[in-house]
Amino acid sequence: MRAEPEPVVVELGEDASRRRVLRTETLLVLALSLGASGFSALISFIGSLTKPGGLKDQAATLNGSYAPGRPWLDLAWQLFGIATALVPVLLVAHLLTREGAPGLRVLGFDRTRPVWDLGRGALVAAGIGSAGLLFYLGARATGFNLTVVPEALPDVWWKFPVLILSAVQNSVVEEIIVLAYLLRRLGQLDWSPMAALLASSLLRGSYHLYQGIGGFIGNVVMGVVFVLAYRRWGRVGPLVVAHALLDIVAFGGYALLAGKVGWLPTP
Repeated sequence: MRAEPEPVVVELGEDASRRRVLRTETLLVLALSLGASGFSALISFIGSLTKPGGLKDQAATLNGSYAPGRPWLDLAWQLFGIATALVPVLLVAHLLTREGAPGLRVLGFDRTRPVWDLGRGALVAAGIGSAGLLFYLGARATGFNLTVVPEALPDVWWKFPVLILSAVQNSVVEEIIVLAYLLRRLGQLDWSPMAALLASSLLRGSYHLYQGIGGFIGNVVMGVVFVLAYRRWGRVGPLVVAHALLDIVAFGGYALLAGKVGWLPTP
């Protein structure tokens, strides 16, 4: 009597169970974060398409006031929104730790190479930022994009600190979840490198769809670049830096230049 097949059956069963757990975990993380944002952006885009007038005559505000005329209450809401948006990242860190990995360090999000991360991130931001601005202006001019309003906060002392915190929060959430975590999980689920690249990039584009077709396409392209850079470097840190710098310049630049230069679209 041969008993060899039994361990194989058990292993296969355990592997199938593990894959189900990973699929469920990934879907839940996305449903609590940027996957839900993708559906929200789609609904918003449909609303913009069906609204009278062209897309460029409508505005998409990224950082607005939660309590106009009440700056301290507004500040409390701003900080609350930033803090709660980071909770899915803490969930990812917890899940990676339970997996046996060293938390977010396994994704290359740590302080072991700060100068290297800052240098690479600044180079990526410089390249994508200039091309992205030209693409946005072209997409809006041809009617494929809404007018993006990076900030509409009151002129109070906490305006720029909140914009910087918002930029950092955006970068951490997006690059940890949509880039590093998602690629890790899809790899563990035996997705091909190309399929994982497309999934990550299309997801990134989907939750920017509220800005219009231009916002979707531009962020899909950015997603492809970020996936390739992440695979080459094996660290998400530089890409978190790059994204944060892009948003800081966009938010702060708009606050300083809106209404003062003719090339920058305003509502």
